Amino acid sequence: MAEPEIEIAQGKIKKYLQNLATALRSLPREQANDIVEELRSHIVEKSTSNGPMTPATMDAVLAALGKPENLASLYLTDDLQVRALASRSPLLILRTLFRWASLSFAGFWVLIASLVGYFLSLSMVVCALVRPFHPLTAGLWQIPNPENDYSISLRLGFGAVPPGSLDLLGWWIVPIGIIGGIGLFLLTGVFGLSSIQRLRRATSPRLPQNQPENFR
Repeated sequence: MAEPEIEIAQGKIKKYLQNLATALRSLPREQANDIVEELRSHIVEKSTSNGPMTPATMDAVLAALGKPENLASLYLTDDLQVRALASRSPLLILRTLFRWASLSFAGFWVLIASLVGYFLSLSMVVCALVRPFHPLTAGLWQIPNPENDYSISLRLGFGAVPPGSLDLLGWWIVPIGIIGGIGLFLLTGVFGLSSIQRLRRATSPRLPQNQPENFR
């Protein structure tokens, strides 16, 4: 093969991997370098599997991988999922679910459910802890509405309770709020982690055919 064609093909590899490395810059350098080198080996292997490397075969291999930015997004998502599953951190769980929400409609509803679960659980615990300091306002209240109806409100002690309101739990809000809030917090975390596991199975990076073991 003519030397210029080899140089063109190698230039395509270099440009693709440079763009990939740029998109992976938020990962630790060693981890990003490992990904780039594994992909380099994969690209060279695929582009020479049926003969000498040419610009045409290189274009086909790179097209099968997809845009470097899209491929990097999969690796970044996978890294975030791994860290969330290992740490069980609510913040990492929510960050991962935010990313999933941008990928699918189902992910959006999982994110909403998790946000509601965490918010409600924290509100219950805060309400229980604030009750001794605001015994006349903090608690679970039944509040009358002008339409001869009523609403249920979990109040954290800020502002006066409307006239005619009924304190539903009294001082029981303290143990119920603490135990129930912690329980709901843990259940929300389990729900988020199980959802992330399903997400990882669906979106984990896969190289087309003969992918290296590190990418499985």
